[in-house]
Amino acid sequence: MVPELPPLPALTRAEGQLIDSYLEIVDLLGRINPARGTGTYSSLRAAQALVSKAAELREALTLMHRRGESELHTATLGRALRVLDGERRARRVTVPPQDGARPGV
Repeated sequence: MVPELPPLPALTRAEGQLIDSYLEIVDLLGRINPARGTGTYSSLRAAQALVSKAAELREALTLMHRRGESELHTATLGRALRVLDGERRARRVTVPPQDGARPGV
């Protein structure tokens, strides 16, 4: 059985859109990453989609700003990212270690 995930923290609609858009962008950047990608066509498609996802992210942040939400609640948003597997998803954006190399070396 798959373990039950912890519940998402309470988020405003704009915060939820911020998290969703951010993770979609992270996923696209992972597909574009030349150190991890598999082909130019899939990278091209991801790069094309990145434009609209960046606009969605901008709109979520604009809405938050207009509502007077001047600070990001990093602890709450960080919990939401962890629940939605953000750590694993963000690892695809990084450059993988060389074969046989020790991490941090």
